[in-house]
Amino acid sequence: MTRRLSLAGQLLALQVVIILVVLVGVTAVTVAQSTLRAQEFEGRRAQAVAETLAGSRALRNSLADGGVAYAPIAAETARSNSGSASVVVALPDRTVIASADPGELGRRYDVGDSPVLEGDGWLGEREVDGGHAAVAMAPILTAPKEEIAGFVVVTRFYPSVLDGLAAAAPNLLTYLGLASALGIGGSLLLARRVKRQTLGMEPTEIAGLVEHRDAMLHGIREGVVGLDLLGRVTLINDEAIRLLHIPGDALGRTLEDLGVGEEMRDALLRGEVERDRAVASAGRVLVVNRLPIASRGRSIGSVTTLRDRTELLELRRELDLTRHVTDTLRAQAHEFSNRLHTIAGLIELGESEEAVRFVHRVSSSRSEFSETVTAAVRDPSVAALLIAKASQAAELGVDLRIAPESALPALDDELSTDVATVVGNLLDNAMDAAAEAPQRWVEVSLGVVDGEVDVVVRDSGAGVPPGMEREIFRRGISTKDTAGSRERGIGLSLVHLVCTRRGGDVTASSAGGSTFTATLPAANQVGVS
Repeated sequence: MTRRLSLAGQLLALQVVIILVVLVGVTAVTVAQSTLRAQEFEGRRAQAVAETLAGSRALRNSLADGGVAYAPIAAETARSNSGSASVVVALPDRTVIASADPGELGRRYDVGDSPVLEGDGWLGEREVDGGHAAVAMAPILTAPKEEIAGFVVVTRFYPSVLDGLAAAAPNLLTYLGLASALGIGGSLLLARRVKRQTLGMEPTEIAGLVEHRDAMLHGIREGVVGLDLLGRVTLINDEAIRLLHIPGDALGRTLEDLGVGEEMRDALLRGEVERDRAVASAGRVLVVNRLPIASRGRSIGSVTTLRDRTELLELRRELDLTRHVTDTLRAQAHEFSNRLHTIAGLIELGESEEAVRFVHRVSSSRSEFSETVTAAVRDPSVAALLIAKASQAAELGVDLRIAPESALPALDDELSTDVATVVGNLLDNAMDAAAEAPQRWVEVSLGVVDGEVDVVVRDSGAGVPPGMEREIFRRGISTKDTAGSRERGIGLSLVHLVCTRRGGDVTASSAGGSTFTATLPAANQVGVS
C-alpha cells in the first residue's frame, strides 16, 4: 500500500513544483530579454562599423581616384577589429570589390529594399547560412559633390539561445537558490501553522471527519441547527429543514431571512440553555433543546436539536379533554349527591312542600344557565363543556358567567375540539385563581370576529404577576403553588400551542383580576409563532 505524503511533504512538493515552474518562466523571460538586447547591440554595432568604414577618408579617396586595391585591406581590417561575420565593399553598380569570401568578389550584391544606393544608410535582419544576422549598409560618399562611390555592408550574427542561456546562467542559479531556500522554509512554516490549526490532523483525516459528520448529521431523525454569534446558520440537517419549513440553502443566512417565526427564533437565539421547550412552528409542535457551545473559553454559538411532538400534543389534548369530562362528572355527581341528601332530609322531616320548592329552585337555576349557554353558544361541544364546568365552578364556590355579547356559531369538528381545549384550560386556570379571591367569579366571552374565534376569560383572582405575561405560557411555568402532586404549568402551555399551531395567539393581562384573550382562525391555517 502506497504511503501518502504528510501535509508538510505535500506543501513542500507543491512548493518545489511552483519554484520549477517559476524558474522556467524566469529563464524564458531572461533568455528572451537577453537575446533581444544582444540583437539590438549587434545591430547597432554593425551599423557603427559600416558607417565608420564608409566614412574612412582613405577608402573614399581611393574609390574617387578609381582605385580598388585599398578596399580589401580596409574591409578585412574592419572585420577583424570588430569581430563581424563579414564586411563587404561594393561599387555603385553593386559589384563586390572586397569580401572575406572570395566567391563573392566580382558578383553583384543584392541590396534588396535597402536605400543605400540612394545615399541613405540601412539596418535590417537577414538569414545568412541558416542563421539570423544583423545587416547594416552605409553609402560611401566622395567630397565635395557627395556622389556615391560605393557602399559598405557589415554582417554580424545574433547569439543563439544557448549563448543567451549561458550568459544568464549565473543569475538564474542565484534566483534558484534563493527561491528554493524561501520556498522550503515557507512550506515548513506553513505546514506547521496549518497542522496547529487543524489540531494535528492530516487532510485525509479532516476529509474523513467531515464525511462522517455529514453522514451522522443527515442520518439522525432529530433536527439539528448550529448558529454562530450573529444568528447565522452554520450547521443544519435535512430533518431540521423539514421541521422548520425553510429553504435548503440555509447555510450562512439568518433565521429572520429564512422566515423562522418569532417564538422559534427566541428559542434558538436565547442565551441560556433550553431544555424540552415546546414551540409551535410551521404547523408543528417542536420540542427544542438548545446548548450554547464554546471553544478555548470563547463562546462561538449554539447547537439546537428539534423533535416533532405534534402527535404528542394531539394525545395530550385528548387526555386533557378526558380530564375535563372526568372533573365535571365528578363535580356534578358531588353536587347531585348533596342535593339528593337535602331532598331526602326534607322528606324525612315531613317538609314535603319545602322539598318540592327546593327541587323547583335547583331546576330553575340549572335551566336558566343552560338556556343562557345554548342561546349564546351554538357549538354543541363547547356548550356542553360550559354547562359541565358550571357544576365544577359551583363546587368551588365560583360564579361562572357567560358574557352577554357572546355569540359562537357551530364550528367544524377540528376547530370545535381546539376551542374546547382552550376554553377548558382557561376556565380551569381562572376558577383556581377566583377560588382564592374574596369575590369569586369567572366570566367567559365567545365570538367570531373577522374570521377568528375570540375566547376571552376574565376572573376575580390576584392577576398575573407583572413581567410574566408571556412567561406563563411556557411549559412548567406557574404562579400557583407547585408543592402538590399535580403537575403545574401544563394548561396554559397547551393553550398557547393550540392557538399558535392554528396561526392564532393568546395573551394575558391584569386589570382587576386576570384576562386571557385567545384567538383561533376559523379556517385551518398554518401558523408560525
